[in-house]
Amino acid sequence: MSERIFISHTGKDRAWAEWARWHLEKAGYPAELDSVDWAPGTNFMEAMNRALRRDKPLLVLLSSAYLDPDKPTTDQWTTRLAQRRADPDAKLIPLRVENVDLHDGLWAPIVVPDVFDLDPDRAAALLLRAVRQVVDPASAGNQSTVPPAYPSRVAVAASVDGPRPPGSLPPVWNLARRNLGFTGRDGMLNQLHDALQGGSRVSVQALEGMGGVGKTQLALEYAHRFAGEYDLVWWIPSEQPELIGDHLAALAQKLKLAPAGTATPEAVEALRDHLRQTTRWLLVFDNAEDRDDLAPWLPDGPGHLLITSRNPNWIGIAHAVDVDVFTRAESVALFRSHLPHLNDIDAGRLADALGDLPLAVGQAVELLAETRTPIQDYLDDLAAHTAELMNEGRPPAGYPVSLAATVTLTADRLRTADPAAGHLLHLCARLGPEPIPTDLFTARPDLLPESLATVTRKPMAFRRTMAQLSRHGLARLTETGPILHRLVQAVLRDSDPDAGTHRDTIERLLVAAAPDDGTDPQWWPRWSVLLPHILAADPATTVNRGLRYTTGNAVWHLINRGDNRTALPLAQHLCHAWRKRHGPDEDTSLAIAHTLAVIHRQLGHHQQAYDLDRELLDRRRRRQGDDHYNTFASINNLAADLRALGQLEQARKLDAECLTHWRRLFGDDHPHALASANNLAIDLRHLGRFEEARQLDEDTLARKRRVLGDDHPDTLISASCLAIGLRHLGRFEEARQLDEDTLARRRRILGDDHPETRRSARHLARVLDALSRHAEARELRTQFSLE
Repeated sequence: MSERIFISHTGKDRAWAEWARWHLEKAGYPAELDSVDWAPGTNFMEAMNRALRRDKPLLVLLSSAYLDPDKPTTDQWTTRLAQRRADPDAKLIPLRVENVDLHDGLWAPIVVPDVFDLDPDRAAALLLRAVRQVVDPASAGNQSTVPPAYPSRVAVAASVDGPRPPGSLPPVWNLARRNLGFTGRDGMLNQLHDALQGGSRVSVQALEGMGGVGKTQLALEYAHRFAGEYDLVWWIPSEQPELIGDHLAALAQKLKLAPAGTATPEAVEALRDHLRQTTRWLLVFDNAEDRDDLAPWLPDGPGHLLITSRNPNWIGIAHAVDVDVFTRAESVALFRSHLPHLNDIDAGRLADALGDLPLAVGQAVELLAETRTPIQDYLDDLAAHTAELMNEGRPPAGYPVSLAATVTLTADRLRTADPAAGHLLHLCARLGPEPIPTDLFTARPDLLPESLATVTRKPMAFRRTMAQLSRHGLARLTETGPILHRLVQAVLRDSDPDAGTHRDTIERLLVAAAPDDGTDPQWWPRWSVLLPHILAADPATTVNRGLRYTTGNAVWHLINRGDNRTALPLAQHLCHAWRKRHGPDEDTSLAIAHTLAVIHRQLGHHQQAYDLDRELLDRRRRRQGDDHYNTFASINNLAADLRALGQLEQARKLDAECLTHWRRLFGDDHPHALASANNLAIDLRHLGRFEEARQLDEDTLARKRRVLGDDHPDTLISASCLAIGLRHLGRFEEARQLDEDTLARRRRILGDDHPETRRSARHLARVLDALSRHAEARELRTQFSLE
């Protein structure tokens, strides 16, 4: 036979695929397996297209995972079935590798032999008979001398003469039962398998990650899934380093390397000697806390070591593999597999609320299955009582305690061992589930609790303290700073013994970190980093006026970036909350209402903006007087509303009044005076008084360039307004030059998607049309997707 048999399988069944490939090659049937035969850099789609040619035999390993309609394997087997309709000679060799129901659907009329739960020799013979019935035998090709094992679950003695069951239980084995609810992680398991198989010396992989991500369950599934590749698999609880020697001595006795009663050091040394000279062994050191405590116990030899730990630091000992939360697809699959009444949307809502944390997802499955709680009721309860809910019900299979208990116990240990790290942990718990900038703490050590302030003044000491959070599995460290999972944060907030102190500290740190009032583009990236942490501090309920003003500036940063749709619900929420708590006439309540009116106007909600600005003007006049700074800020806003509503002469009068007031109060070059001059010029232009508007625009632009600089957003507003005025006066070439310069600056400073940049592009296109340069205008409209 010239064509190789392509083995179609899903990632979960990779052990089956390797078992089948070995037996096919040994019997003289050249086989092709993507994970083995496709070199790095191979174009996957092209290789798969060649593998599925109709003249190439296709061996299909059928399982529930393989037949999942969302898996790419669906395209493979449906392609072959379609080819068989057109050409009956298209070769298909189906085998069941688990007890999946084929009585309905396209597979119902097709004969499919079973190879699972059989004697290994019987299964191999059945595989080869199925192949032989479909294709002609071929001469033997290259053969491996150490076969993959047959994936059954029956313990089989080791053999060096032929294939041993790779998924079967080896004769030396002490692992817990397989978690039948284990879902997903196929890619990570296969990568782990490849990494462990990658060298001849002992291969050591450390599965590290925060508590609740399923490190132990991943190691257990790996050992079960690839058990047939080992003659010895031994699980060693490692949380208490002083007991590791006893576990290794027990293994030595199991192997009859040391009689009962042998001193632990002698038994361990006998085991080391044995492992140095043998292959096909796997030791799993579970829940190790410190590499220095574990290192003396790690054996040498051509076997595999797997470590699970919350501690990410395994340099010099093992290759660390970061185990993160589930992907969203894995979370949804787990919910759907145990709660079949859930649809994908509700499963996704649950996964999102739980942050895809495996332990939390598992707890939710247990609780929802037991109580049949409606999804919305569960989500509402989770939002209101996170820590309490994460402590209810039984923990899922494979987890000793609930998420709340896991987090609380670990945090208690950390506070006892390192008070500074304990303070840092609880401060981080009051911020967002995003990278926390370390300079939030290091810039103001004077605001921190004393033990933390001391280490924060020393960069390396602070880094070591921060590393304690990661070492205890309560946070992940990034280049920017630590990240805590949102559910971990919620549990920590509810169990914080110094909650009031830590909340007050975080509020003062956030106020100190605010870079400006949200208007300067150079600080927008900083505001983007701070905003999720400001919102996590719950500014709607704070009594800290400074934090309320800082939050208002954060909203202004959104407005100035052109993100009014994000700013609107936030400003509405804050306005309602602050008015209710502090009264509508309190300073921050008035300030956020002013901001909300601006957002409404920019979104085209002109009547809502007018009504709110009219109310604010009355309140400010009554509370602060006719000549107060804030009163004239409201007059300025009201004029803009009137202009948008078409009441141009009333708008002009108010803008003229504002300009006179600002010039008298601060002088002609003050930013408020310049903003009012710009607004008055707009009124004049709308009233058809183009020459007056041009003169005022030219004067305002010159002043802004001198005071604010050529690239300031307010300067570019005046430049754009002057270009519009020049176009109305028929001075098209001057308008074009100014519009081109303004567009170039806005693209560089604000980006192509900012509303002001798109407005500049629209104005330039109009002036190009006026100059009969229609092709350039069309190209510009196409580039910016302008209607």
